Amino acid sequence: MSIVFHIDVNSAFLSWTALELLRKDPASVDLRTIPAIIGGDEKQRHGVVLAKSIPAKRYGIHTGEPVATALRKCPFLKLVPPDHALYRTRSRELMTLLHTYTSDIEQVSIDECYLFYTPISHRFPSPEAAARQIADEVKHTLGFTVNVGIAENKLLAKMASDFEKPDRVHTLYRDEIPSKMWPLSVHELFMVGRRSASRLEELGIHTIGELAHSDRAFLQTQFKSHGILMWEYANGIDHSAVHADATKAKCIGNSTTLASDVTTRSAAFEVLLSLSEEVAARLRKAGQLASTVTVEVKYSDFHTASRQMQTRTPIATTDALYDCACQLFNALWNGSPIRLLGVRTSRLQSEHDPIQLSLFDLDIPLTEASPSDAPSASDAIAKKTDLEKQRKLDAAMDQIRQKFGKDAVMRGSHLPRPKSPIFPLDT
Repeated sequence: MSIVFHIDVNSAFLSWTALELLRKDPASVDLRTIPAIIGGDEKQRHGVVLAKSIPAKRYGIHTGEPVATALRKCPFLKLVPPDHALYRTRSRELMTLLHTYTSDIEQVSIDECYLFYTPISHRFPSPEAAARQIADEVKHTLGFTVNVGIAENKLLAKMASDFEKPDRVHTLYRDEIPSKMWPLSVHELFMVGRRSASRLEELGIHTIGELAHSDRAFLQTQFKSHGILMWEYANGIDHSAVHADATKAKCIGNSTTLASDVTTRSAAFEVLLSLSEEVAARLRKAGQLASTVTVEVKYSDFHTASRQMQTRTPIATTDALYDCACQLFNALWNGSPIRLLGVRTSRLQSEHDPIQLSLFDLDIPLTEASPSDAPSASDAIAKKTDLEKQRKLDAAMDQIRQKFGKDAVMRGSHLPRPKSPIFPLDT
């Protein structure tokens, strides 16, 4: 079964503006907590409402209505003009974060996108757990909240994300359509505008369920091809695929919220190895090499810390990535219990691009050395052979896992360790 997420920023323009105002003046009021809107001109009192706070919604204010009308509904409404440059920046930050999970993302507007979950499903206990992790990471990393809709197609995922807000995860699987979608007004069905909804109500069709059980031929006579589309959507029918953005991801990474807090270095290294394997495999699948590695740690008190390093040359092998991750972890960890670990790569380039070798890759001392200290031709050939063996090994493991599943082959370090006195205690 294919699963799609629809990720939608809650009151995007207002949330992003609120965060920026708080950044400039931490003592200022949070626009999200008062009746406030984005749009128009405060002095001229004209224009339309581009975004509204939840308190503003309680006064009957809705997106798209004239600012003057909104001010009549709530005379003390706070009005802030839009900052589109800021919104583009925040949108890029969101998409960059989401691309650390997968490259199968279709951005449909500045504040919403579809994410194809099925290819990454093996990383999470359930779609709901994955969606909650993504939403929490957005909130803690970027400061704003999103709704995530989970369904078997884009239409139902979109409908699910519009359920109760903010900061919620909702499902709308096919067997949930009768209970969750059909009781809703036809006004709430995606692709049904005000005129179409009013016409449906004139015909005695008030709910999505009534629309779903209407006669297709009759709807076609009344609305032409749009009548068929509305009937299909009312029945949850949508065959469109998630079309990944043509632009390449700026970073590739993965993180995991641990079932129980990690308190030892050896246990953390096991998690880092698993994450490194996953990220390196995604790099190779995308035909990319990384020049920057970042490790993120979230402690049990939800405090987050991260550290990054530049690689000597661009990398995509598991061993090289894992080595960097361990170095970063050793420099980062303060000994506190760990709730989440993440490994990310950035500064990506095509594996076919020419690579500038580092002096360190040649094992040449940086101080003056005698000819006997210089690496021999045989040493250089051996080093190149070892690297080629590692690449072939990674490629073989990628192929086996792709064909037979991720658990078809695994490292010995991932196997459960027998309980025996010969194994030392973790430190």
